[in-house]
Amino acid sequence: MSELTTGTTQSAPEVVAWLRDRVAAQTGRPAEEIDPGVPLSDYGLDSVYVLGLCAEVEDHYGIEVEPTVMWDNTSLAPLADALLPLINAR
Repeated sequence: MSELTTGTTQSAPEVVAWLRDRVAAQTGRPAEEIDPGVPLSDYGLDSVYVLGLCAEVEDHYGIEVEPTVMWDNTSLAPLADALLPLINAR
């Protein structure tokens, strides 16, 4: 279920922060150590994790995300930029 109110506009830094928290939880690192420009694979996260993250994004923001968005944007900053139009259009 979405934790955000429909119609709430999100910014790229807000989306990056949420994604960083998810990656930090998965890797056991503090969120501050997760660099939004570093590929997720550099943190040891594989394609199975990326599919799980896709499901978390869908649940949290109440949107539908094509898995190709996740594959095409391998680090958090470009991923947030790609997700932002979907998130803000809901």
